[in-house]
Amino acid sequence: MADRTNTDPARMEKIVSLCKRRGFIFQAAEIYGGLNGCWDYGPMGVELKRNLKEYWWRKTVQERDDVVGMDGSILTHNSVLVASGHVGGFSDPMCDCLLTKERLRADQVPAQSGMGFFYTGAAKKDGSWSMEKEYSVLVETEKQADKARKTAAQYYAQLAGKDVSHKEIELRGERMEPVTDSTMYNPANGSLLTEAREFNLMFKTTIGATSDENDPNATGWLRPETAQSIFCQYKNILDSSRVKLPFGIAQIGKSFRNEINPRNFTFRSREFEQMEIEYFCRPEDGLRLVDEWLEKRLSFYDEVGVPREHIHILDVPDDERAFYSKKTYDLEYEFPFGIQELEGIAYRTDYDLTCHQKGSGRPLEYFDEETREKFIPHVVEPSAGCDRTVLAIICEAYDEEELVDDKDKKDVRTVLRFVPRIAPIKAAIFPLLKKNEEQVRIAREIEKTLQPWMTVFYDETGAVGRRYRRQDEVGTPFCITVDFDTVGDAEKAGDNCVTVRERDTMEQVRVPISELKAYLAEKLAY
Repeated sequence: MADRTNTDPARMEKIVSLCKRRGFIFQAAEIYGGLNGCWDYGPMGVELKRNLKEYWWRKTVQERDDVVGMDGSILTHNSVLVASGHVGGFSDPMCDCLLTKERLRADQVPAQSGMGFFYTGAAKKDGSWSMEKEYSVLVETEKQADKARKTAAQYYAQLAGKDVSHKEIELRGERMEPVTDSTMYNPANGSLLTEAREFNLMFKTTIGATSDENDPNATGWLRPETAQSIFCQYKNILDSSRVKLPFGIAQIGKSFRNEINPRNFTFRSREFEQMEIEYFCRPEDGLRLVDEWLEKRLSFYDEVGVPREHIHILDVPDDERAFYSKKTYDLEYEFPFGIQELEGIAYRTDYDLTCHQKGSGRPLEYFDEETREKFIPHVVEPSAGCDRTVLAIICEAYDEEELVDDKDKKDVRTVLRFVPRIAPIKAAIFPLLKKNEEQVRIAREIEKTLQPWMTVFYDETGAVGRRYRRQDEVGTPFCITVDFDTVGDAEKAGDNCVTVRERDTMEQVRVPISELKAYLAEKLAY
């Protein structure tokens, strides 16, 4: 059993810092204080994410003859989400800390035990203000009475006014009582929480000129998942593409959820991207196919640099699965902040198509020409979080390597060991000296030659060792240096070769310029 309490906050802090420093991921609207739960991908991040999505599409759609693609609308018709159950039931229990106003998911507050300090109210010591309002604080033992009283005084001071200090507050009606297994207190500060209430996670919007909330056509939503557009278009794709069971519809796209507590960098955010397949099949094939897709998805993560030995397969118990699911696997990764879900592979039965057939009044059955029967197909859904996968790839690739030079001087090399097919930059090209016109000319020619085939980066600034380190930090697999041996001089002709340095081993080899493209193509598995 995996240790879910094993975390490494220091490592995560270094990864977040590198992501900003090297242009992978930035806080959205940072210059205005940031938009919580939203992230922007910089030059390195957007290339990494694009490479991941393109490889997923290639493996999922282009290399299969039983999967087709689509791109659904982000704005979603109200009736779609009514039929799917999202409008009535897509919510989380929410509570607020009375002291800090922090919002927490009630079902994620741990049960706590300790000594509760209960108060009936408070007043200012000068008699200018008083209030009868119950409040309580949970601390570990009676010995922490001063801590409990300070927290309570801070709470009442907020009610008394902006400029009131907790030192001016006199507490009333104090009593102590042991508390056992309570979820009514904030684990961060012991403050009492509000009662849990349901909080709809979807972003609502108005479509068109009218703002009449009673008009069903005026109400829209930012889609909370990509699946529903696939279900709505299933019959059109079936009729227009001449596909036969079993077949899949794949989609990559943005989804939006008003998360109560976005956290862990890009892992849980309010705007995110999904890579999702709805695989339609006969009822008798569902359980078999969910196992087949499990193996395919594990192989995919291996290929993008997340080894299967670092992925935990959770066979979700009956009482934890969605009510419509007969079988669900969660693929979980060992992030520095703990083991968390990357992807779910769910056997959703015929629930979704049945709901939309009933909600729309349109027939969504599949007609089997061989057996002459009509039925609602069942669905197996592999659904991966694109942003989560990018983060897992970065976390897996991050490494700090201690180096010792010839003089026994120690240094630490920070490197992202991306698999080449995913790396944002495939090769960096350097002239050894930017003042050497011939070296610059040849380096630029190499850049132009390789650009149509791969993402390359030209750099002539600083010592070559510094340039190597910069490329190590963004995960560039190969650095190509045009040097004096390449161009030659008056006494010795150039060899028309370049020095190719490999990121992981730091080994350097001479490669003829004429063979460079083929050499890199082989190394990059193009």
